[in-house]
Amino acid sequence: MKLIFVRAGSAWLFSEFGERPIRLGDAVLLAANTLCGAESEDWITTTTLYLNRDYVVDQVFWQHAAILADRLEAKDFLAARYAEPAQVLRLGEHRVGCLMPWLDELGQLSLDGPAPERFYRMQALLFAVLDVVSPFVATTAVRRSPTQRKATWPGTPALRRLAPLRIEARTAADLLREHPARPWTLSALADVVHLSPSQLGRVFVEAYGQTPMTYLTTLRAEHLARLLRETDLPVEQAMAQVGWHSRGHAARLFRQAVGLTPIRYRHRSRQGTSD
Repeated sequence: MKLIFVRAGSAWLFSEFGERPIRLGDAVLLAANTLCGAESEDWITTTTLYLNRDYVVDQVFWQHAAILADRLEAKDFLAARYAEPAQVLRLGEHRVGCLMPWLDELGQLSLDGPAPERFYRMQALLFAVLDVVSPFVATTAVRRSPTQRKATWPGTPALRRLAPLRIEARTAADLLREHPARPWTLSALADVVHLSPSQLGRVFVEAYGQTPMTYLTTLRAEHLARLLRETDLPVEQAMAQVGWHSRGHAARLFRQAVGLTPIRYRHRSRQGTSD
């Protein structure tokens, strides 16, 4: 999951949940596998915290150790109180201002990777930030978004994932990044890396947290967004360049990724540039 703190400026946040303004004093909470984009109104400065979901589950277990038997039960408990996958927390300028020294120190301590001798300091800083943020987090009965249900596969426990990245997953990701416009299918991609489709799906999710086809959709949406912003190509031609040849299908996938149709995205990006 991500926590994005707005330090200065303002922007519009686009996701499958709609279009929302963010500004100084706000924080954005994004659950894992939540597609989201943003367009600054003039400029924006942010600081982002990345939190592993299994780490969050572990903290929930210790927070509610009096009523939870183990970490597996903590996962169910977290699912029952699952926060909205994308939400804007209106913390206020004063609270965000108080958080800045802690966020800056966390960033400085993270530059060279995890340092065992600074572990407790980093934990203390993180918990201080979460103590301020957590009262603003809303919960809902909706546990997962439609995109998350399509994009996620059951994962293995965290300790099993502490292994070198499988070369097949890395090769598949490199192929998708280098040739996003190809008419990829899971079977075709699996043949290239010499795995079965089910095996490739499993190792890819373990490595990147989403299925290969969802990863490809995100890449294509990013490429299409850049073409819409930076070129005057007709929308259908831009869609074809990223590998989408059905306008309706492309518009639906793009809207899921950034919260706007391609035409509206181009209009808003051009409007922001002219302003």
